[in-house]
Amino acid sequence: MPFGDNDWLALTQEPALEPDLPICDPHHHFWDFRTARIPYQRYLLHELADDINSGHNVRSTVFVEARSMYRTDGPEELKPVGEVEFVQGLAAASASGLYGPGRAAASIVGHANLLLGDRVEPVLEALQAASPNRFRGIRHSVTWDPHPELENTAAHNMQGQLANETFRAGARVLARMGLTLEGWMFFPQLPELADFAKAVPDLTIILNHIGGLVREGPYANRDDEVLAIWRSGIAAVAECPNVVIKLGGMGMPRNGFGWHTRDTPIGSEELAEAMAPFKQYCIEKFGPNRCMFESNFPVDKVSFSYNVMYNAFKRLSKGYSADERAAMFHDTAARVYRVDV
Repeated sequence: MPFGDNDWLALTQEPALEPDLPICDPHHHFWDFRTARIPYQRYLLHELADDINSGHNVRSTVFVEARSMYRTDGPEELKPVGEVEFVQGLAAASASGLYGPGRAAASIVGHANLLLGDRVEPVLEALQAASPNRFRGIRHSVTWDPHPELENTAAHNMQGQLANETFRAGARVLARMGLTLEGWMFFPQLPELADFAKAVPDLTIILNHIGGLVREGPYANRDDEVLAIWRSGIAAVAECPNVVIKLGGMGMPRNGFGWHTRDTPIGSEELAEAMAPFKQYCIEKFGPNRCMFESNFPVDKVSFSYNVMYNAFKRLSKGYSADERAAMFHDTAARVYRVDV
């Protein structure tokens, strides 16, 4: 079945605001999961096309790895190449124009294990060969937390990866090859990212989902303490000029807003008001030219529709100049991911 309750989301309908504003959505996934752990969930080109054609001027998107469509045979380190091979085909289908004017997966972010160190280079070369015109970098998630009730979903689940010398050696290979690294971690790890970014200054790092804020489980009902730690971490990372940030991911339940539990989905005015303090703090620290609004779909789709989400982004960014908004909605992502549309 498609991922996301479209019948529920349809209960909140809005016209698209500023429908001509160009958008590059720099973070979404494709997947078709059929495992014992995950019930059948599908989010592929048809589902994405329905979302990006819902009223906003989405000219291009960036696919980010989701551990889907891996190869089932061959060396373990090369299995993620299967995902990029698959997405390259979906991107080619989108480029035909059959699914609308926007170009899905105009740039592609795959996965390679940086704990291979220098031995990651042939994996990266294989990823480039799978998508010679769209592959731009990798995500190697490092989410880790000592609280057992907070699920650590990283494929390579260990503490302190960003300080690991072998991991850093792999990151230097990325930098040498002109590729990018997605930074996905939990907010207490942000100081680790700042140290890592300073150690690999030639590597462009994209911090995902406003820095991995968590306000559930061990971090629920502790906003004074949690937000102080988050703000401090964001400020430390923002001092590193090689890091840019994605303004999104707030629809994930771990953010603690509970929007996914409502009888009727949230509308864009209330959503903008709730998101604004967090996103505007990130914009203040990083500057608009290092910020990009992201959908994180279909993950965030559990909380709001694509149309409502971008309406909220437009509402909360009204106070910025036309050039600043152009950067956050399109130009920063197009530059960082070398989107060629």
